[in-house]
Amino acid sequence: MTIRAGSLDRRTLLRGAIATAAMGSFAVACGSPSGKGDGGGGPKGEKSATNPFGVAKNSKVDAAIFDGGYGTDYVDYTNQVVGSQVKGLKVQVKPVVDIAPELQPRFVGGNPPDLIDNSGEDQIGFLGILDQLEELDDVFEANTYEGKKIADIVYPGVKDPGTFKDKFVALNYVMTVYGVWYSKTLFEANGWTPPKTWDEALDLGQKAKKKGKYLFVHGKEAATYYRTLLIDSAIKEGGDEVRLALENLEKGCWSHPAVQGVIKVMETMVKQKMFVPGGSGTQFQKAQAIWSNDQKALLYPSGGWIENEMKKATKADFQMTGFPSMTLTDKPKLPYEAIRAAAGEPYIVPKQGKNPAGGKEVLRAMLSEKAAANFSKTKLAPTIVKGTVPADGYGSSALVSQTKMLEAAGTNIFTYNFVEAYGMNTDQLVPFNSFLSGDIDGKGLTSALQKISDKIREDDSVDKIKVS
Repeated sequence: MTIRAGSLDRRTLLRGAIATAAMGSFAVACGSPSGKGDGGGGPKGEKSATNPFGVAKNSKVDAAIFDGGYGTDYVDYTNQVVGSQVKGLKVQVKPVVDIAPELQPRFVGGNPPDLIDNSGEDQIGFLGILDQLEELDDVFEANTYEGKKIADIVYPGVKDPGTFKDKFVALNYVMTVYGVWYSKTLFEANGWTPPKTWDEALDLGQKAKKKGKYLFVHGKEAATYYRTLLIDSAIKEGGDEVRLALENLEKGCWSHPAVQGVIKVMETMVKQKMFVPGGSGTQFQKAQAIWSNDQKALLYPSGGWIENEMKKATKADFQMTGFPSMTLTDKPKLPYEAIRAAAGEPYIVPKQGKNPAGGKEVLRAMLSEKAAANFSKTKLAPTIVKGTVPADGYGSSALVSQTKMLEAAGTNIFTYNFVEAYGMNTDQLVPFNSFLSGDIDGKGLTSALQKISDKIREDDSVDKIKVS
C-alpha cells in the first residue's frame, strides 16, 4: 500500500490519521459480516433536499464516542440541531474509552453502533473493517443546515486522512495543531521569551532553575509527547529525508543526524535536571497540572487539546499560548514557523448499524455552523469547518495561538503517521520514560526506538504502508 505524502503543502495539513489503516492488532476477525449498506433492516425515510440520506422520522442514532480530551458532550449537542431537519431524530451518545475492546465484538456480531468516533490508543484498525464501513462521499456532496455544500466549507484535502484504498470512510472532525505551550502571563512577568532554538531552550532552562522552576515536566502515560517534539524538531531540521526515513521504518532511521542532534540536547537537559523529577511514576494529567496549575515547569509539548483537557487544573489568568517546536540550528530545512498539524477524531458509519443514514445525518449536523462553532467555543480547538472561530478565539489564548500558528506556517505544514499506523506508542513509552528519568542515555533511547521500528519492518504479517 503506497501513500503519496511527499510535499509539505497545504494538503498535508489534513493527512492526520491516514496510516492508521495498518493497525492490524485491532483488526476485526475474518469472515465477520460486511453488510450491503442496508442498515440492518432499520427504518427508512424519504430522501429530500433537507433529508439527503433518507433518515426515518422519530428514529434514533446509537453513537459510540471516544471519551478523551474533547469529551462527548459536543455530539450530544447535535440533538439541538438535527431536529430542524429530521423530525424526532435523537442521538444517544455512549462514551467509550477503549474503542477496540468494547466495539470489536459488535462488529463481529453484526450489530455495531450507527456512528463511532474511532479514536484513542485502542482504536480499531481501519483495514480490518474497511468493507464494513459506509463510504462518506455523499456527506460531502450534501448541503449544510445553512444551505451550503459541505465540500465547499471545509478545509482543502480533508478527505485524505480518512481515505483507505481509495475509499473515503472516516471523517476527521477536529483540526489538531501540535506545538509547545506556556503561560504568557508567567513569561511576561519574568521577561522570558519562548525559545526558537534548542540552545535558547537550554538557556531558558537555566533561568528557570534560578527561579526554583524546571523547564519541562512529563507524566508516565504521556512521556511520548517528547517523542513528538523530538520528531517535529528533527523534521524541521532535516526535512523530508527525516520524515520519510521514519515513516518507512528504514534501517538506522533513528540515527539520522537531525534526530540525534535533538536527542543530545534532550539528554543534556535531563542531566542538568531540567525535568520535574518523578515523572515516570506520575499520572500524566497530574504531571500536566504541575505545569498548568502549580507552574513549577515552564513548557509542555502537546496538541491543541491541552487547554480543554486541563481547564479545571489551570491557574487563573494563565493565558495558555502555543509556539512551534524549536529548531536545532538557525538554518533548518523548514523554517521555525513550520508546524505539524492534521485533522483528527475519525468518525465512521458502519454498514450494519441499525441506522447508518442517521449516522450520516449526525455528521451533517456536526458540520453545521452552529455545531462547529459550539465545539470550538467549548473545546477550545478548531474543527475542519472554515470560518467558525472568531478573532478573539472565544476568549481562548490557546485557540488564538493555534490560528496564528497555522497562518504563520503557510505551506510549511507537515504530519506523519507511522506511530499510530503500527501501534508503536505503547512500546515507545517504556524507553521514553526511562530516558526522561535519566535511567538510560541517548544511545539507549536510540537503540530501543530502532528495535521497535525494525521489529515491525521485518514482520511480514504486518501490512506496510509505503510513504513517498
